[in-house]
Amino acid sequence: MTATPVQLVVGAAGSIGSATVRRLADAGATVVLAGRDEAAMEELAGEVGTDDVRTVDARDIAEVGALVEGVVADHGRLDGVANLAGSVLLKPAHLTTADEWADTIATNLTSAFAVVRAAAPAMRSGGGSIVLAASAAAQTGIANHEAIAAAKGGVIGLVRSAAATYGARGVRVNAVAPGLTRSKMTAKLVGNEAQAEASRQMHVLGRLGEGDDVAAAVAWLLDPATSWVTGQVIGVDGGLGQVRTRPRG
Repeated sequence: MTATPVQLVVGAAGSIGSATVRRLADAGATVVLAGRDEAAMEELAGEVGTDDVRTVDARDIAEVGALVEGVVADHGRLDGVANLAGSVLLKPAHLTTADEWADTIATNLTSAFAVVRAAAPAMRSGGGSIVLAASAAAQTGIANHEAIAAAKGGVIGLVRSAAATYGARGVRVNAVAPGLTRSKMTAKLVGNEAQAEASRQMHVLGRLGEGDDVAAAVAWLLDPATSWVTGQVIGVDGGLGQVRTRPRG
């Protein structure tokens, strides 16, 4: 009998994170919720029927290391981890403060590095899957995205290098690269209909993303059925990263 997979979701309270938790729980996995918003995670845990909620600042390498060690100690294994912690900063470089730059890098890139650093050794005996969050903005030039594009571009480089490093141990490393996805974090970007319509026009499929759109790809990459997929960046972006729209009349 195959053991129930243990899946860790970092950033579990966010739009993509919570949708990922629901998908993994529905598939029968043992899901560990981790992040900073304990109240939101507790509510989600009650919804999906788990009590394994752990607070962590994913920007802190030591905290992430302790988190992974704790999960393995308590469950005896770790089969998959998705780092969905992140932030959005839309400013040109000359208006971005040093603190904003540092926080953007820490939240989006350092957290990803911390997860790879901790999870890859924990999985090497039986292999596993690590899924990180990149962005369509790291694959195509979009004005006023310098800091976040740089951070997410770093995630893409991390994915490919780590996939090469740990592949022989059966550890797969991939990323999803969302377009603009509805969430509390992006609410200000689509705060009125004019802004929302301008954003929709940038996506060839003519709509914004929902958390579950991206979660479907995250869950797919975590699934052992994708055991021959590694080093990939999967665009879940309505075409934003690769396709230009035709003018709509």
